[in-house]
Amino acid sequence: MATAEECRKALESLTARISDMDPDDRANRLVERTLSCRIPDLNVTFMTRLGAHGADPVTEVDGQARPAQVRFTANSDVVVSITDDPGSFARAWLAGRLKVEGNIFDLLRLRRLM
Repeated sequence: MATAEECRKALESLTARISDMDPDDRANRLVERTLSCRIPDLNVTFMTRLGAHGADPVTEVDGQARPAQVRFTANSDVVVSITDDPGSFARAWLAGRLKVEGNIFDLLRLRRLM
């Protein structure tokens, strides 16, 4: 089991890929959305906002935070493994180790960015 800090760093590495994209590509491919990642085995939720500007910092939020537009739920080891191999995102989802909630078009856009 990974720690909350390891999960936060893993999520930051994913959002850094988006921030490092060409600004024109990012503006054409990404609409502004809030994303959260709930990690039940650590009882923690992280949140960020993506958009043409790139990505906001990944922050820990409490249960009172407004729900994100796109929500992911996975145990800590799954979160870290997906950031090590973004191609495993679909495998984790199909195997039921990653739960995804949100608009299907948003999910498809995000998948192309990984």
